[in-house]
Amino acid sequence: MKINLDTLRAEIREYLQSRGLVVFHSFPRSGEPIPAVFWDTETHPDYREFIAAAEAAGSRFITFFVREFSEDMIEEAWERLDDADPHGSHMDHEERRAIEARLREAASYTGFTCQIELAFDLGPRVYILDLRTEWFEDLSELLERIDDARRDPEEDPGPAGPYFSKN
Repeated sequence: MKINLDTLRAEIREYLQSRGLVVFHSFPRSGEPIPAVFWDTETHPDYREFIAAAEAAGSRFITFFVREFSEDMIEEAWERLDDADPHGSHMDHEERRAIEARLREAASYTGFTCQIELAFDLGPRVYILDLRTEWFEDLSELLERIDDARRDPEEDPGPAGPYFSKN
């Protein structure tokens, strides 16, 4: 889905105010330890549907998170790539060059809105609408590839984490 989140950001803020909802500017809720239910943005990309669902559920309180793409995000990606030693990692030189080119391209988005998250609580769950630009999704996938290349399979703690005993 191609969306301009800079325009949508202001539109959502105005819409929330017009509905008389309480807006709490928050950090992203998607990382919280409470159970989360994510809105299907592929088949229902209109934030108004999400807000209508929140209102129908009786919620008058919406958390609103906006992430602007920054140079720090690109610098972190470069640092992670530098830590992925091409001789000891699972990344060949060609793949590394492709990632470097994509990181240089991503730097052109500095200052743009890359993520908007709306959320409301109902019972023991948080309901989340998470909108991201395609280029931010691409960068997230690049970071996963870099991290996979940095990971030593013999040191990988597996799904049980580092506290699992193999005795």
